[in-house]
Amino acid sequence: MTSPDSHRAGFACFVGRPNVGKSTLMNALVGTKVAITSSKPQTTRRVIRGIVHRPDAQIVIVDTPGLHRPRTLLGERLDSLVLSTLTEVDVIGFCVPANEPIGKGDRFIAEKLTAVKNTPVVAVVTKCDLATREQIAAQLLAVSQIAEFAAIVPVSAQSGEQLDVLGDVLIEHLPESPPLYPGGQLTDEPEQVLVGELIREAVLEGVRDELPHSIAVVVDEMMAREGRDDLLDVYAHMFVERPSQKAIVIGHKGERLRDVGTRARKQIEALLGTKVYLDLRISVAKDWQRDPKQLRRLGFYD
Repeated sequence: MTSPDSHRAGFACFVGRPNVGKSTLMNALVGTKVAITSSKPQTTRRVIRGIVHRPDAQIVIVDTPGLHRPRTLLGERLDSLVLSTLTEVDVIGFCVPANEPIGKGDRFIAEKLTAVKNTPVVAVVTKCDLATREQIAAQLLAVSQIAEFAAIVPVSAQSGEQLDVLGDVLIEHLPESPPLYPGGQLTDEPEQVLVGELIREAVLEGVRDELPHSIAVVVDEMMAREGRDDLLDVYAHMFVERPSQKAIVIGHKGERLRDVGTRARKQIEALLGTKVYLDLRISVAKDWQRDPKQLRRLGFYD
C-alpha cells in the first residue's frame, strides 16, 4: 500500500507499429514538442525521453521508433533499439489507432510484448478524434481480444480527451520514488539532437511523398555569434542516398531547400527561444541505411 501523499516516478514506454501517433501522444502528455511528428511512417529514429511533471508523480516517457519487419540494416538497428528499451521501463503503452483495423503488424508487436515478463502493458487506443463512438467501442473490444492488458485506455492527443486518465493509469504502475529529473526539465535529449530532428521533420514535410525515409541530419556546430547574445549560428548537414534525392530536396533553383530552411529555422527558434542563423548543406551518402560504417558516422550505433 502507498500513502496518499507518496510520490511516484519512473519510466513508461510507448510502442506500436509506425505512424500510430506515439510521438504526438508523448508531446501532448509532456505539454510541448519534444519529438518530431510527421504523417509519414517511421519518422522517429531514436529513443527520445519526454518528462511529465505532476504534483504526485513524474513520468519519464520513452518514445520509440515504430516496430516493423526490417528491410535494411537501419531498420534492424531500430527494431533492436525498441526491444532493448522494453526491458528497461516500468510500464509499456501499446498504441493502436482507433480508426484503423487491427492488422498483422499490431499482432506481431502484441506477440513481442507477451515475451516481456514482469512489465505491465497498457493498451492505448489512439486517434479517437478520427473515429466514431461505435468505431472506438469496436476497437476496444478488438484490442482486448489480441492479448491480456493491465488496462485499455482510449485517448485523443489532438483534443486532449482522456490524457489525464492515461497519465493516472501509467502512474499506478510506477514505483514510489522522488522525482528523477528537476522540475521544468521536459526532455533529456541534447539540444543538437533536437535541432537535427526538427530539420529532418521540415525536410520530410517539404518533400511530401516523393522521398522515402533516406534523409539523415547531422548538426556539426551550434554556437552564439561572436559579439551577439541574441543570435545562434547552426551549421547542419543533410545526407541522402542518391543524387536524384538530392535534386528533390534542393528543388527548382533551390526553392524547396530554402523553404525547408525557413520552416526548420522557425521551429528551432521556438525550441531555443533565440534568433537562429541556419546554414544547411546536403550531400549524397550512397546507400547509408545499409552501410554499418556510415550508420555509425550518422549516429546509429550497434
